Amino acid sequence: MIFGQNDKLVMIGDSITDTERKRPHGEGRNDSYGKGYVSVVNSLIQTVYPELALRIINMGISGNTVRNLQERWQTDVLDLKPDWVSILIGINDVWRQYDQPLITESHVYIDEYRSTLEELIQSTLPSVKGIILMTPFYIEPNQADAMRSTMDQYGKVVKELAETYGTKFVDTQAAFTPVLEHIYPAALAWDRVHPSLIGHSTIARAFLRAVGFDWNK
Repeated sequence: MIFGQNDKLVMIGDSITDTERKRPHGEGRNDSYGKGYVSVVNSLIQTVYPELALRIINMGISGNTVRNLQERWQTDVLDLKPDWVSILIGINDVWRQYDQPLITESHVYIDEYRSTLEELIQSTLPSVKGIILMTPFYIEPNQADAMRSTMDQYGKVVKELAETYGTKFVDTQAAFTPVLEHIYPAALAWDRVHPSLIGHSTIARAFLRAVGFDWNK
């Protein structure tokens, strides 16, 4: 697995990462993983790789776009001095274009999304062992659906940036494909965005595969 002993992993994003995590009780402290994929990832790594003593810090904030990440990047990522950073952002960047079509100031269009995410990657790579980029997703199997189609375009940006900068890449959207062949979207997420534990476990599995987790260990 890519993580070394006593490494620190900061996982940042929106509500999918946040999942009702408790906020820090003191400076630099965060001992809550939330109720989603971050918690699943942490639990499995601590169970299967306890010798690593990997510290995972959840810095997701519900409602965030890549703009919000940029605003808090120094304090919520760089100041924590992580060895690794995972980024799952873009759902709200797309969603606001559909649920708030007339409030255009809340929209983060794809060119801004690309340039801002790229800036975050460039500013972080020199000080970390690596970055794990995760695609935003929409739990909808119909690729012709308007929001799913747009989300796929943003996911393509993430893949291109991962290839350009040599980061780890998690195709979160693709991870849902085999599950959606058997489970209706509303059974995974009532709004096709905020998944149940099954959905979060799907994300966690994709993440762990990307970082070299040994399922037979």
